[in-house]
Amino acid sequence: MNSFTSCHIRSILLFFFLILVALFSAGAHVAESRDMLLHIVRDCIDVTAPEYCTTCLQPRVDSPCAVGHECKKTTEVWEETAEYVVVRDRKMCGCAQDFVHGLAIPRRRVLGIEDPWKPDGIWGYTWAEAKKRIKEENSIALAVNPSGTRSQDQLHIHIVRLQNDARGRFPAARLARITSLEGVWSVAAQKAAEAHFDDYGVLVAKHPDGGFLVVVEDSSIEKMYTQWKCQ
Repeated sequence: MNSFTSCHIRSILLFFFLILVALFSAGAHVAESRDMLLHIVRDCIDVTAPEYCTTCLQPRVDSPCAVGHECKKTTEVWEETAEYVVVRDRKMCGCAQDFVHGLAIPRRRVLGIEDPWKPDGIWGYTWAEAKKRIKEENSIALAVNPSGTRSQDQLHIHIVRLQNDARGRFPAARLARITSLEGVWSVAAQKAAEAHFDDYGVLVAKHPDGGFLVVVEDSSIEKMYTQWKCQ
């Protein structure tokens, strides 16, 4: 083999090596990024999509390419519509069967609580899905964290249970009662403005006498009032 041929082969091998490195780096970047939930709803829900097993970094548990993956590296879809997807939160991995922590996520790009295009209908949809997983309706909590305490920049509503003493700790000044879940965002914004919160989280729970309670806090509302992880 002459030197020209050897050099040519080395150049080709180097070219393919660099491509592999770039692909691996891109995948690692998505896996560690704040857009992982967006990646899941865009690339991991439709298992019939071309190159699904190479495109999706957290394949559905009911797909062939999930075989051998640990729980936290897979996606368990509870419900899906054209607008929203509900998935198991990775915090459920390794927990007892009665522990519930799900995420309701829009299928289009919505940053979070600060996004002016966040959908009003997501609350009613999420509550209906929560009732399928948590039979004691008075213990259901739906929570969205402030932008400053969240780890993902795609709107997601946590489906969890209230802490046992949570209702007794709700602050009266940042608490409102509503009859329709369509009004959650607007009521929460009003309460946050009254509290002079620039960034805030929202929690929704059932009111014992009918309707719903809306609570706002300027820190992780999920951790303050809900059973967000198993013991």
